[in-house]
Amino acid sequence: MSAGFALVLRPDASFEITEWPGNSRANLRTLYTAIGCTRVDVVDLSSKVSMWLDDDGMHTGSPVNRWATMLYAITAPLHQHYYGTAVFTGGPDPQGDTTGLTLGRCAALLGLAGIDVPTIPHPRTN
Repeated sequence: MSAGFALVLRPDASFEITEWPGNSRANLRTLYTAIGCTRVDVVDLSSKVSMWLDDDGMHTGSPVNRWATMLYAITAPLHQHYYGTAVFTGGPDPQGDTTGLTLGRCAALLGLAGIDVPTIPHPRTN
């Protein structure tokens, strides 16, 4: 069972919402796979949202992720740009494990970044 979701946000503004496993080993594998790296760094945007990035992204020629940079700048004065794919999760729980996001929070982050999310219409009933 999933512990929520993670928002994978790429430098070209494409995104994916994936299940967040909610177990430390699986969480790390999810991050490495989504970001395409073997060392991650975390930036806490709030107590409820964390942003994960390639620890070496700035030095490996990855493109600037202006969407991730913008989301950071909403929470604190900008001191650097962020590079490559970013993964957004929930913050740590009382045991220090990273939580997942709700679908609503994923949509809110995309909205703050100015990325349109298509709405799915409710099915009609007779």
